[in-house]
Amino acid sequence: MQQSAEFGELRRGHRAFAFPLTIAFVLWYLGYVLLSSYAGGFMAVKVAGNVNVALVLGVAQFLTTFLIAWWYSRHAARRLDPQAEAIKNRLEGDA
Repeated sequence: MQQSAEFGELRRGHRAFAFPLTIAFVLWYLGYVLLSSYAGGFMAVKVAGNVNVALVLGVAQFLTTFLIAWWYSRHAARRLDPQAEAIKNRLEGDA
């Protein structure tokens, strides 16, 4: 089954979604870490009251994590799960 076109399409669908988002998020995270380490003045800029750029970007890290998880869940439910279910049914039907 691993050599089948169906399974290859399922893997490509997963990789095409997961890899670019993983790379983008890691770069976004490393950018935050680098800014925190080397651009303290920028990160200390007050946005509103006691809220500074570092806090805003830190909260944005959490929001981005939840957004990516929600987006992947939606992608999987719409595209990957139906393909996986079809493969599973085919395998169970052959047994």
